[in-house]
Amino acid sequence: MGMSQSYGPNPGSRDDMIGVLRAAVDRGVTFFDTAEVYGPYVNEELVGEALAPVRDQVVIATKFGWRIEDGTPVGLDSRPEQIKRIADASLRRLRTDTIDLFYQHRVDPDVPVEDVAGSGGPTPSTP
Repeated sequence: MGMSQSYGPNPGSRDDMIGVLRAAVDRGVTFFDTAEVYGPYVNEELVGEALAPVRDQVVIATKFGWRIEDGTPVGLDSRPEQIKRIADASLRRLRTDTIDLFYQHRVDPDVPVEDVAGSGGPTPSTP
């Protein structure tokens, strides 16, 4: 998250951050966690680009649950149809056909947990 927003000034260029992520894999890090809201979208794109060459060696987690309008988080949205849209968009940004762990970032009090849990996840792609 800190590579795209928050925690002070950006620690380096995009190329620098890609280098950090790839060096982490070289040193044995295998779990990477991001979210659509980081940036928004920028961090998933960064993680996707950095890890594409080593995708078979890592686990990627990302989160859903925000309503983002014009690049700004404006509230929560964990309706099943929104979750499916976010899953499909996250798959594209992460440059993968699988999200290893896809979970709710913040509980949306307007959506029953049963609806969130039953959303079904991303639309399968056909080979």
